[in-house]
Amino acid sequence: MKRLLICSSLAALLAAGITGPARSAPDYSPVTDARLANPEPENWLMTRGNYKGWSYSPLAQINASNVKNLVPVWSVSTGVDSGHEAPPIVNNGVMFVSTPYSQVMALNAANGDLLWRYKRPLPEGFSALHNTSRGVALYGDKVFLPALDAVLVALDAKTGKVAWEAKVEDWKTGYYMTMAPLIVKGKVLVGVAGGEFGVRGFVAAFDADTGKLVWKTYTIPAPGEPGNDTWQKPDTWKTGGASTWMTGNYDSDANVVYWGTGNASPWFGDQRPGDNLYTSSTIALDGDTGKIKGHFQYHQNESWDWDAMNAPMLVDFQKNGATTKGLLTPQRNGYLYWLQRNNGGAISYVNAQAYVPQNVFKGIDPETGRPEVDPAHKPGTGKAAQFCPGLWGGKDWPFEAYNPKTGMVYIPANENHCNNLEGKVEERIAGQWWTGVAVPDLHFSVDTKAGFYGEIEAYDANTGKPTWRQLYSKSMMWGSLLTTGGDLVFGGGTNDRQFRAYDANTGEELWHFRTNSGIIAPPSTFEVSGVQYVAVASGYGVDPAFQQLLLSSLVGWQADVPQGGVIWVFAVNK
Repeated sequence: MKRLLICSSLAALLAAGITGPARSAPDYSPVTDARLANPEPENWLMTRGNYKGWSYSPLAQINASNVKNLVPVWSVSTGVDSGHEAPPIVNNGVMFVSTPYSQVMALNAANGDLLWRYKRPLPEGFSALHNTSRGVALYGDKVFLPALDAVLVALDAKTGKVAWEAKVEDWKTGYYMTMAPLIVKGKVLVGVAGGEFGVRGFVAAFDADTGKLVWKTYTIPAPGEPGNDTWQKPDTWKTGGASTWMTGNYDSDANVVYWGTGNASPWFGDQRPGDNLYTSSTIALDGDTGKIKGHFQYHQNESWDWDAMNAPMLVDFQKNGATTKGLLTPQRNGYLYWLQRNNGGAISYVNAQAYVPQNVFKGIDPETGRPEVDPAHKPGTGKAAQFCPGLWGGKDWPFEAYNPKTGMVYIPANENHCNNLEGKVEERIAGQWWTGVAVPDLHFSVDTKAGFYGEIEAYDANTGKPTWRQLYSKSMMWGSLLTTGGDLVFGGGTNDRQFRAYDANTGEELWHFRTNSGIIAPPSTFEVSGVQYVAVASGYGVDPAFQQLLLSSLVGWQADVPQGGVIWVFAVNK
C-alpha cells in the first residue's frame, strides 16, 4: 500500500506539470523531411542519428585525445524506475527524452532546465511485459510518443500539450508499444510489441498532422497473400507473433523502409509447422503504401525466441572489388549478416559469419542464407533441447554502431550463456503470457568457467575481419553504442554502472564515469553554442535486471543493480 501511495503522488505531480512550459524554451526549429534526410551534425534528430541507422555522429570536438577530460555538466532525475532505454533526442538546443510508463520530458539541452513534462495516464487494469519506452520522434512542431497502451500520442514540441491521439490497437488483446516511431514523408510509422501474448504483428503509418491512419501492413500474411502457405497449420497465422517492437531504418533515395520482426508465437515451432513468414525477418516496405517489396528470413520456423527485431544498418560495402548497396546486421542468433539492397526493394543474401559461438546452425547455405538447423538443439513440445546463445541472443535489442571513418561495425555482444527449453501446449487467453513455457522453466545457464560474458566487438565492415574486443568478466553487455567522428565509441551496458569511451580504432578504454544506475539506453551527442555534449539516460531494469538476478545465483554476482532514472550530460572540461 505504501508503494501505491508513492506512485499515485508522483503521477499527480507529473500530471500537474503538463499544463505549460516550466521555463521559456529556446527557439524551436520545425523538423522537415529534408532535415531528417540530411541531419545537421549539431542535432540528434532521431533514435539512431540518421535514417541509415548508423548510431554515428560526425562531431569531433570531443575526441580520443581530450575525452579523458570529460565531466558531467548537468543531470536530472526522471522520477521513475524500471529500464530506461531511450536516447536523448535534440533539436536546436531542446532535448526530448521518453521514460518508462509513457512519460516525455523536454529540457534545455545546455543546462538541464525542465521545459515541460508529459505523463500519460494508463488505463485501469493495464499491464505490459516491459514498461519501457525506446524513444520519441520529431516532425514539424510535434513530438510523437508510442504509449504503452498502444496509442500514438502527438505532443506540441513547445508546450507538451496533446495535439492528437490515435489508437493503434487494443491493449486488452495483448498489444502494447515500446519502440520509437520512424518518420517517413509526413507519416509516423510505428510497430507493436506482444509476441509473447500471441498477437499478429504489423507496421502502421499515421498522418503526422491529423493522426489519420494511412496504411497498415501485417507481418504475417493472411490466406491468399504471398507467404501464407508457410503457415501450414490452419489459423496459426492469426496469433503467430512477428511483432515489430523496434524502429526501422529508411532508404530515403529509394523510398524503402527496412523493418525487423520478432519471434513466432508460441515459441515452439512444431505447434505451427512451416517456415512461418515473416517471423524473425527483415521486411522491405514501400514508404508510401506499406506494401511488402522484399524480405529476408534469418531462421525458419523460429523456436528459440531469437527475434530479428533490429532493422539492418544501410551500409555500402566492397564485394569482389565493387561497391554493393548493402545491409549490415548482427542478429540475435549470433551471426553477422551482409545483405544486398536491390532495386524495387528485394533483399538478397551475400554472406554471414558467427560473431559469438553458436550450436544450432550446422551451416548456412552460401546462395540463399538459409541455415541448416541441428534438430538436437531445437526445442519442441515435450522435447527439451539446449541452445547457445540463449534466448537473449548474441546480442539483444541494444544497437550496434557503424563508423564510416574507421569502416568498422561495433557490436555489444554476450556469449557463454544458454537456455534449455521444453514446450507444452497452452490455451491462449488474450493479453496473457502464451509462449508454451512458463518463466520458471526457462532454464538459463552460463559457462561458470568462462573468462567473460559481455563484450564489445569491432569488425571491418568490408572484410568481416575482427579488429578489436573489449571483454567483461563480471557483467553481461546490455548497452547500445554510439560512435563519432572524434574516433570514439561510447557505451554503458555493464552492471557496474559505468559509462565508458573507447578508442574507435584500437578499443582502448580512454574514459569512464560511474553513474547512479546501470545504463541500457543509447547515448547521443549534440552541439549547443559551439560546445559538444554527450548525453545518456541511466536506469537499469526489465530484462537486464531479470538476467542479473539469475546470474547472482549462477556465478555469485550481486543480485541488484540500483534503479532510478537520471539523464546525464557531459562535456570536456577546458
